[in-house]
Amino acid sequence: MTALSIVVPCFNEEACLAELHGRLTAAARTAAGEDYELVLVNDGSRDGSWTIMHRLAAEDTHVLAVNLSRNHGHQLALTAGLDLCRGDMILVIDADLQDPPELLGGMIETMREADADVVYGVRKSRAGETAFKRATAHGFYRLLSRATEVDIPLDAGDFRLMSRRALDALLAMPEQARFIRGMVAWIGFKQVPFAYDRQERFAGETKYPLKKMLRFAFDALTGFSSAPLKLASHAGLALSGLSLLLILYIAYAFLAGRSIQGWTSLMLVVVVLGAVQMFVLALMGEYIGRLYNEAKHRPLYIVQEIAGGGGRTEAKLGYLAAATAKSDKPGGKGSRPIR
Repeated sequence: MTALSIVVPCFNEEACLAELHGRLTAAARTAAGEDYELVLVNDGSRDGSWTIMHRLAAEDTHVLAVNLSRNHGHQLALTAGLDLCRGDMILVIDADLQDPPELLGGMIETMREADADVVYGVRKSRAGETAFKRATAHGFYRLLSRATEVDIPLDAGDFRLMSRRALDALLAMPEQARFIRGMVAWIGFKQVPFAYDRQERFAGETKYPLKKMLRFAFDALTGFSSAPLKLASHAGLALSGLSLLLILYIAYAFLAGRSIQGWTSLMLVVVVLGAVQMFVLALMGEYIGRLYNEAKHRPLYIVQEIAGGGGRTEAKLGYLAAATAKSDKPGGKGSRPIR
């Protein structure tokens, strides 16, 4: 067990890693002396990120480099790092340095003064982001706050400091579709905000294009709210009411001897009803798909290789496919027959 773990999921971040390592090391030594570890998780990068991580682990005994077997996605890569870290305090930070590592000391002080288990970063400003990105992020957090049953803080990302007991509670949640900032809010304990100004990305490009942002937002809504299903039921109730009014109108027109011209209006009604039905089925399919994924009970991540940090032999939520020992049970370490 170490005093401090800093967990960093990385995907195609070779241009940031050297600067990241230097700034994280300086911040960790200021906060915890030499009793710390840097857990760098390579999420299937296609550039030279793993080569750099492997070299850092060889040169710095504080670095634990974890190479996943493929690209699992940001939230599962972060889960892998959290599952394998050993710190009493755990800082979660992205590799792009938009969240300054130098804030670590202030976050630790805030945690101690407030006797809190979680200190989460709240963005006062977002430098280097487009107006569209800022507007959609602003709208997403407020929609999420209204739709979910959990009080998820506004304008807060994954940048946070957690106690070991808060992390242990988080690791007790094995669901596949993970929205970690919502899951941390769900576990409770005392959680306090830490306001800061988000900086521009140090190098490279954002790993969250519009498609991934929409998928992430939908995972958040379906993972922490039944509001989409309630929306479907409300839409069905409203359409039922409209259908009743339409039936009354048709009956009135028939009794009054009026001819109902109605091909255009009929087709309009059919198209609207069909669209709403497909939308409702899509929502139900999304929830059923999540249940299907959970029912398979697959490990959340697979580690291909670990470098530095003294190695890790246990994982609660993943599979360590280390090439050192044979395994006869799931969750163990599997060897390669030819090396």
